[in-house]
Amino acid sequence: MANIIGLTGGIASGKSTVSSMLKSKGFTIIDADIAARKVVEKGEQAYTKIIEAFGRTILHENGSIDRKKLGEIVFNDEKKRQLLNGIIHPEIRACMLREKEDAVKKGKQTVILDIPLLFENKLEWMVDRTILVYVDDHIQLERLMLRNHFSEQEAKSRIQAQMPLIKKRALADKVINNNGSMTNALKQLEQIIHEWNLKP
Repeated sequence: MANIIGLTGGIASGKSTVSSMLKSKGFTIIDADIAARKVVEKGEQAYTKIIEAFGRTILHENGSIDRKKLGEIVFNDEKKRQLLNGIIHPEIRACMLREKEDAVKKGKQTVILDIPLLFENKLEWMVDRTILVYVDDHIQLERLMLRNHFSEQEAKSRIQAQMPLIKKRALADKVINNNGSMTNALKQLEQIIHEWNLKP
C-alpha cells in the first residue's frame, strides 16, 4: 500500500521549498498548481467551459487563457470566483488522482500531493495524512511583500483570501515550523520522513 501524503501551507509559507526538498529526496510530487495549468490548456474540457462562462476577452492572441486577466476578474468577485472554481476544481482533482494512480502502478511507495487549498476545499479524503508548512503571520506578510513586491495592503488581501495558517495547524497531522532557516525546515521534514517511515 502506497502512502499518499498531502502537503499544504499558505501563500509565502515556504511550501514550495519543502516540496523541492522532497523531490530532491526522490519522492513523487503531484502539484495542484501544475494540474491547474494543464486542465485549462487549449482543447481541454475546462478551457471550453471557461470561455463559455467568461467570454473571449480573457484570451491571449494565441488563444491560450490569460491567467492574470482571469485572476483579476475573479479575485474581486466572489460569485465569479465560485463559478471558475466550480469549473476547474473537479478537473484538477481528476487529473491529480490519475497521476497518483499511475505513480502507484509504477511501484512508488509514497506519493506527495502538493495542494495549497487542501483544507479550504476539504480535500483530506484524497490523502492518508497531511503535512502543513507553517509560518507566523508577520513573517508570512514580510516574505510575501518581499517576494512579490506587494504593498502591505495587497499582501494582506492575498493572505486573507486563504484560511489562516493557525486554523490549518489544528487540522494537520504534522507541522513544519518554517519561521527559521531552510536547514531547520529540512531537519523537521527528515524527522517526519523517519517517523512515518516514508520511502520514495
